Amino acid sequence: MFKPRVIPCLLLQNKGLVKTIKFKDPTYVGDPINAIKIFNEKGVDELIFIDIEAAVRNSMPKMDVIEKIATECFMPVCYGGGIRNISIIKDIFSIGIEKVSVSSYAVENPKFIQETSERFGSQSIVVCIDVKKNIFGKYEVVTHNAGKKTGVDPVQHAKNMEKMGAGEILLNSVDRDGTMQGYDLNLLQRVADAVNVPVIASGGAGKLEDFTDAVKKGHASAVAAGSMFVFYGKHRAVLINYPEEQEIDKISQN
Repeated sequence: MFKPRVIPCLLLQNKGLVKTIKFKDPTYVGDPINAIKIFNEKGVDELIFIDIEAAVRNSMPKMDVIEKIATECFMPVCYGGGIRNISIIKDIFSIGIEKVSVSSYAVENPKFIQETSERFGSQSIVVCIDVKKNIFGKYEVVTHNAGKKTGVDPVQHAKNMEKMGAGEILLNSVDRDGTMQGYDLNLLQRVADAVNVPVIASGGAGKLEDFTDAVKKGHASAVAAGSMFVFYGKHRAVLINYPEEQEIDKISQN
């Protein structure tokens, strides 16, 4: 039976964890190492860490933070943010991170994905595609923490990234980010049906049924969420949490 991966996607800012709504107004939610220890105990499938400032500031990844993350995690980790050259990827892998996520630079220099997948293997290269609807309701790839419009169609971009050697696509809806109102299933299905590599749904999950919809209706191979795993209740109290194994099993059964 197909069992989708359920992945907490955690945002880093100034060495702390934050959560955004539509990529804005980051709220501090705690120390990344404390969160990791809780997720270790809960047997999480995988973790994604994204430094939301690195691309905007054109800064290098914070290697001291990444090394602490790699040391503490008992599960595979994907790191994204500020990755613009092969030597940085080599350093990140050398300290124990299994995958890297490339977002803005994949749009600016698609050949970089080809170079990195040939060097390290496609299984370790994830392309993160942040998507926002423009004023005409058309999907558009955005970069630099959604601060820069590109005019690029997300379906065509995903297909090109697969051609370049990306092993996975992390598809993130800016409009749904932090809203906990469900994934953009139309966007998800269009991208997932256009490529043969796994597509991770991100942006909007608020309940287990959203995971089921992403897999069944959106054809996602895996699901990622942020708010759902760091907040609890209508007042969004900070509480690191993760579904029980029996609950995850129901995702593909429903």
